[in-house]
Amino acid sequence: MTTTTGRTTKAVLFHELGGPEVLTVEEVALPAPGPGEVLVRVEAIGLNRAEALFRSGTYYYPATLPGSRLGYEAAGVVEAVGAGVAAYAPGDPVMAAANFDFGTHGVYAERVVLPEEYLVARPEGVDAVTAAAVWLAYSTAYGGLVLTGGLGAGDHVVITGASSGVGTAAIQTALRVGAVPVATTRGEDKRKRLLELGAARVITTDTEDVVEEVRRVTGGAGADLVFDAIGGPGFARLGDALRPDGTAVLYGWLDPRPVALSMNWPQTVHTYANGALVRTGEGRRRVAAFIGAGLRDGSLAPVVAETFDGLERITDAHRLMESNAHLGKIVVRVGG
Repeated sequence: MTTTTGRTTKAVLFHELGGPEVLTVEEVALPAPGPGEVLVRVEAIGLNRAEALFRSGTYYYPATLPGSRLGYEAAGVVEAVGAGVAAYAPGDPVMAAANFDFGTHGVYAERVVLPEEYLVARPEGVDAVTAAAVWLAYSTAYGGLVLTGGLGAGDHVVITGASSGVGTAAIQTALRVGAVPVATTRGEDKRKRLLELGAARVITTDTEDVVEEVRRVTGGAGADLVFDAIGGPGFARLGDALRPDGTAVLYGWLDPRPVALSMNWPQTVHTYANGALVRTGEGRRRVAAFIGAGLRDGSLAPVVAETFDGLERITDAHRLMESNAHLGKIVVRVGG
């Protein structure tokens, strides 16, 4: 039987699939943390493209309607712990580990109760907005580029959708391991900022040919690695830009059409699911160590496109995310 705190908390729910307008802020019961659980006061929420897909019914698992929760990524402070919790105590700054079904445990709320394995410690001295923007983007970049793709010093990597939260994190992650990031974006408006972030070359796919430009920047050799968020038929063209025996890592499907493979063989193709990494204690430990070290030495610094104040702005934040006009992460500060 679930015990309650006798309190409620504001949370974002949706009762039908659709656009940002289906999101509502409601008062919901706040359970007391049971054995192995932690009550967290949320300070900031980081938005991710997966949440827009989930809300609209195009994610890889369905929402539980009505009353579905939402949200993978948040930073906050522990308020209470249940029996048997040794890793956290009241007052500890933490982050959500994005390793759960967010229809049930979604963190768009003022307070949430999560199993302790759904949390990681917030790096020392990191503010809530930065912490809300860091975990999912950098765990995906590190897990996909380094642990899965084997990216190393001197390698050229093509990063698609480079203006996204994961894309900007991937540029910084590539630079941190000594690789050469080549960024793609659709138009000219984000070129300057991506170059400032450290991209060696920015390819605008609306007007430039990816294969031709990658060959140019690599002296005709082709890229060592492709890190792709889009998939679909265009994935084959990215494979054409690889060197012989190159590697492509597909971590998203913004284009829902079937993925096409290049005939530029031999090449290795990986599909990458970040949840498989962060669901393990060892995976979370390795990611936390990489992120913490990068934040301390300044080589990793999440790009925050815009910050909204209050859960009531969640619809506006989702509209901005779907406009694709931003560069980096969108964060919502939470009160309460």
